[in-house]
Amino acid sequence: MAVGLPKRGNNQESSFYRRDSVKWSKMTGQEGGPMAPADPINGVAGFKKKGGSLRSWVLIDSSGQEIFLDVDKYAIMRRVQIHARDLRILDPFLSYPSTILARERAIVLNLEHIKAIITADEVLVRDPFDDDVVPVLEDLRRRLNPPKVNREFNVDGNFTMQNDVEPAEEDDSPFEFRALEVALEAICSYLSARTTELETAVYPALDMLTLKISSRNLDRIRKLKSQMTRLTARVQKVRDELEQLLDDDDDMADLYLSRKIAGASPLSVTGAGSWFLASPTVGSKISRASRASVATIRGDDNDVEELEMILEAYFMQIDGTLNKLSTLREYINNTEDYINIQLDNHRNQLIQLELILSAGTLSLAVYSLVAGVFGMNIPYTWNDGHGYMFKWVVSSTGALCIAIFVIIIAWAREKSLIGS
Repeated sequence: MAVGLPKRGNNQESSFYRRDSVKWSKMTGQEGGPMAPADPINGVAGFKKKGGSLRSWVLIDSSGQEIFLDVDKYAIMRRVQIHARDLRILDPFLSYPSTILARERAIVLNLEHIKAIITADEVLVRDPFDDDVVPVLEDLRRRLNPPKVNREFNVDGNFTMQNDVEPAEEDDSPFEFRALEVALEAICSYLSARTTELETAVYPALDMLTLKISSRNLDRIRKLKSQMTRLTARVQKVRDELEQLLDDDDDMADLYLSRKIAGASPLSVTGAGSWFLASPTVGSKISRASRASVATIRGDDNDVEELEMILEAYFMQIDGTLNKLSTLREYINNTEDYINIQLDNHRNQLIQLELILSAGTLSLAVYSLVAGVFGMNIPYTWNDGHGYMFKWVVSSTGALCIAIFVIIIAWAREKSLIGS
């Protein structure tokens, strides 16, 4: 089993291998030799999968270091200390709804294609080479990497350290909150983009359907409505998960992994200055842990204001996406009502035409009755010498049929059965 690292400079390569080898030995309980580096673009080299038990992961720690892994679930369970049922939620072959689970030392995230495990100092993301996961990893690298320190010499010949990131842009939140925020921002943006694409396809299709009702347009709307129903269910699940967290302060308190670690083993502030000069990230982590420890000592364990602000922001965003889908559904329903009204109007016109034709048929039936009576081949005496009566019979019968037709139409209009 091998672990690959991104390509780095030759001066740092051996030290990285040694440090990661010790870390990986603690995770797997195995002693191993040098590890094979991996190319994060072309794939992970040096890995040998055994059947289908190995899965691809990427580990990003608080110092910004990345490790691409192909490991089984037991190594991950030992690493982050979670149960198999929690890890099963992240299985892409099983259909689990969007879930945010808080455990003793980890946060398990299953948000659509984002399947990750967040601890107090590292985040593991599943399937790092998936097309939908790559942008999330880029955002994680940008948000989780510590600011680079530039050394500049002043006029006196002494050097000063400056960060690439402006002070206003520095994020002093715990590591788990920054990683959680990246995941929430990615899933909210993803669902919002899918909603925008659906809106772009639905509105022209509905306008075309109102102009021409055809089987092709109706089938197109049916497919788009099915897509909208599935997307609405996905957005609703993410919204419900955030709403459930916001409604329960205890659940939000369980997401404070740094606070729980600091409460279990408080860190001393003594000696933090030397660590800060050597590593700004470690110094800031010690500072945050110290503040969390102080908050714990003061009995401030239930203070979830920071996390609540993060969750509320993305809850409002996902709620706006859900409102867009609700508006789109209402527009589709209104268009369907309009189409049904048009179809009902056409149906009523056909019924009126059928009524008129039935009235005409009844009138002609009277005419046919008279013609049939006089056309019977039966000898009778008054048929002789009365040939002049033919034209009177024909004309009077025609007038009677017309009168019957007019009476029927007038009665139908009086009863509002046909339009004026």
